[in-house]
Amino acid sequence: MASFEALRRCGVVWSVAFALAVPAALAVAQESEQAYFAGKTVRFVVGFGAGGGYDSYARMLAPYLSKTLGAKVIVENRPGAGGLVALNGVYIAPPDGLTIMIVNGTAAVFSQLTDLQGARYDLAKIGYIATLSAPPSLWTAGPQAQVKTIAQALTGGRKWRWAASGPVDSLSDGAAFTCAGLKLDCQIVLGYKGSNDAALAVSRGEMDALFVTDTSANTYVQSNGLVPLATIGRNRSRFFPELPTIFEAAKLDAEQQWIFDFRHVAQSLGRILVVPPGLTEDRLAFLEATVKKALSDPSFLAEGEKRQLYTDYVDAAGTRKNATSIVTTVTPEQRKLVQDILARAR
Repeated sequence: MASFEALRRCGVVWSVAFALAVPAALAVAQESEQAYFAGKTVRFVVGFGAGGGYDSYARMLAPYLSKTLGAKVIVENRPGAGGLVALNGVYIAPPDGLTIMIVNGTAAVFSQLTDLQGARYDLAKIGYIATLSAPPSLWTAGPQAQVKTIAQALTGGRKWRWAASGPVDSLSDGAAFTCAGLKLDCQIVLGYKGSNDAALAVSRGEMDALFVTDTSANTYVQSNGLVPLATIGRNRSRFFPELPTIFEAAKLDAEQQWIFDFRHVAQSLGRILVVPPGLTEDRLAFLEATVKKALSDPSFLAEGEKRQLYTDYVDAAGTRKNATSIVTTVTPEQRKLVQDILARAR
């Protein structure tokens, strides 16, 4: 029988060999995936029209992603139902790594949480690459509304008309939560192609209000004359640091606080990057690594700083956890409340 010392030495040799073999195998897998993407075309899907925040971020990222992948990356706009049409299409696309999508994670979760008709995807099965950014959102008003503060917005008993694109698209669900949380009389009008189109409608006086990320609000305040009233969440905006949060601007009871806190947690899902379910582990890992490399590129970060399109990176595991946890932690009573709130946006 072999001595203990001999077995121990044998184990050490095996451990060393294994430790050397794993990085080598990973390197071979990475080289194989790099060769796979070389010269191919990757479709970078955006579920909204051109000119909005998601489209702008995708177009900024595309050339850097093309560089890290060694592939041609084409941004493809597929507007419809607040991103649902595009996400449904990506969900059933071939799992070959050649289709990726920047998704409104908040809207995707709400659609699944409320069993929204038309949502034909499962967030537990989809492939996650990263969270790109998670900016807070603002209630903005049109110049014709002639209000500059939440206090002014809550007086007079006016009916607020909110511009949105789909039934759950952040524009509409954010408006629904704001109206429910502040007990406002509201009408949420769907059908706009995206936040850019909706902002134009608000600036022209066709609509009164727009719920939008602070990244986009920063543009619309400057170019469309929209007026920021409050950040709908717990954190102030980096673009509007003097603007109060809704918790600071309004006196809220316990239920109102829960409504806005729930929306705040959902908002933290932000802009996520996903692929169809069924992608091989090696290819998914390669995409995760290449996206992280692109997002870390100093030139990309500098461009984002210049264009005020900031990155709040969360890795694939963290993104999956954030996207799936919210639908498993609400009680039946809370789910019913959320469903009732979102019914305002249909």
